[in-house]
Amino acid sequence: MMKETIIVGLDVGTCFIRTVVAKIRGDQLKPQIIGVGQTPSFGLRRGVVVDIEEAVKNITQSVQEAERSSGLSIERVTVGISGNHITSRPSKGVVAVSRADSEVSKEDVERAINAASAISLSQNRQIFHVLPRSYSVDDQVGIREPEGMNGVRLEVNALIVEGATPFIKNLHKCVDEAGLEMEEMVLASLAASRAALSKRQKELGVLALDFGGGTAGLTVFEEGDIIHSCVLPIGSSHITNDIAIGLRSGIDLAEKVKLEYGSAIAGEIGKRDMIDLSKLGLEEKGVIPRAIVAEIIEARLSEVLDLVNKELKKVDRQGLLPAGVVILGGGAKMPDLVDLTKASLKLPVQVGFPLELEGVVEEVDDPSFATAVGLVLWSMDKRNKPGGRGIPLPEFSVSSTVGKVRNWLRGFLP
Repeated sequence: MMKETIIVGLDVGTCFIRTVVAKIRGDQLKPQIIGVGQTPSFGLRRGVVVDIEEAVKNITQSVQEAERSSGLSIERVTVGISGNHITSRPSKGVVAVSRADSEVSKEDVERAINAASAISLSQNRQIFHVLPRSYSVDDQVGIREPEGMNGVRLEVNALIVEGATPFIKNLHKCVDEAGLEMEEMVLASLAASRAALSKRQKELGVLALDFGGGTAGLTVFEEGDIIHSCVLPIGSSHITNDIAIGLRSGIDLAEKVKLEYGSAIAGEIGKRDMIDLSKLGLEEKGVIPRAIVAEIIEARLSEVLDLVNKELKKVDRQGLLPAGVVILGGGAKMPDLVDLTKASLKLPVQVGFPLELEGVVEEVDDPSFATAVGLVLWSMDKRNKPGGRGIPLPEFSVSSTVGKVRNWLRGFLP
């Protein structure tokens, strides 16, 4: 009988915290989604924790919802991280092949990756991803898997992803205080890319734009390799704030107006098209032109897309990605955003959805779940990779059990 492994992805976002529970049997290629949890997030701003107590409460609620949905007790999670404190830079590592027969071993590959990660970091910064892009063995370049090849010199071309240590520690503390054990921390936009991009898109050249509540994450791929990644400090919640200021209204009303009447292109809205505020279920009354709301949204989105274009220009890919742009995250559902992005970036554009899934797929068949699903797929890849974590998780974890007892006792306190 095949051993079943449970993997949990925890997307700690600015507006929502999403938990996805998946089951994998043996070496099956597609995870089976068996549980989902989603709760509003109030302890983060622009992707970073600003209120630990509130963040812990929201994480606990999301995980408990996923536990009820799946019928399982969740102890270990793979966590997504975002925030504009995260940056990336290329790095190279060179080592001599150690074996007498000049065959590249797994240990040689690991030493090369370690050499690439030996970079100088400013104070309070730390590396949490070293992503190999390609290898060279002597004069042969562009190698994907060098293990087993012959040569005397091995070089790796990698992308280093780093972040601010205090922000990383704060997120780790929130997960720990929620009674959970963190398996790994993964860049949210990278996880979203894993869920929604096909191998063909990554080969041709594609930009994944993860448009979340507080940030917009960019990940650029070409020839199957990641060539650039960054996080912009602007998200869909900034659009809500702009609408609230423009209409001189409350945030709740602005959010409802954005979701029900928003559009990314003001020119698509008729001048006589009006919004009756009394129909939104709040105490606000009055009538406003829908075109004004669209103008506010278009202005903010145009700002985001200008920043995206500048990032593409840094890596000489402005207007030069054949597979275009795949928009992910909750902000991807804004009407006319695809058309505005096409006009701004001069590239083909589509909204992305999680791929390679089985089980209760309808619950996660949404751009906003791309990161949570991608965290599951990322963890699955590492388990299935030769020499990776290819063993089921232990059933019992002391730290997580202590955390659960602590949370249970907390419920009796005044």
